[in-house]
Amino acid sequence: MKKYSAFSVIIALAVCVSQFAQAQGKKEGSKGQTANEANRFAREGAEASKSQDWDKAVDLLRKATNLDHKYAPDLAIAYQGRGYAFAKSQQYQEAIQDFSEALKIKSNDPRIYEQRAYAEMKIYDYDKALADYSELIKLKSNDVRYLNYRAYLYETKDDLQNAMADNEKVLKIDPNNAEAKGRKQRLEQKIAERTPLTPPPAASPASSPKGSPASSPKGSPASKKKPSPG
Repeated sequence: MKKYSAFSVIIALAVCVSQFAQAQGKKEGSKGQTANEANRFAREGAEASKSQDWDKAVDLLRKATNLDHKYAPDLAIAYQGRGYAFAKSQQYQEAIQDFSEALKIKSNDPRIYEQRAYAEMKIYDYDKALADYSELIKLKSNDVRYLNYRAYLYETKDDLQNAMADNEKVLKIDPNNAEAKGRKQRLEQKIAERTPLTPPPAASPASSPKGSPASSPKGSPASKKKPSPG
């Protein structure tokens, strides 16, 4: 009886090991299948990007990224490419949306910030463009192009002090920058026009010469002669 019981346990253990191995095999097989599918989507998405079929590229690379996040940078490139195409066709809102999606993946890419700021300026959304150029300046603090653009935006928003501050940074880096030199003259003139003139000090009232009586108005009692006693 004991021998039979031991044999039963061995058989049960063997069955469990077999089932576990099958499950692991299925899991590994599923992983391999997912990787192959992701690779296929990514490959087809790359081909669509090359032919500038951006809608197809974004769709395929989004699927690839959902299966394997390593394809996210390729998806960012597809979003950026489609955003650029939208901007060229003056579909600026759509362009901004795609550039924003690209920045969710590549948050430190100066080129995408610059492209989004361009689209925002085209629809006169100066506040958002200003924010994007501020991000650009964080990434590249000595790039005179970005400082010039931000100075321009500050001037457009009538923020003359910040416009002058950025302009001075440009001239410190590039003293002969023609755009900054021209802007400085313009800003100085605007600031001067808005600076209230200081009024001259009030003149003190003229005092009468010492010893001379103050003149009385004509016809006043003081100006009439006192009758002499009769």
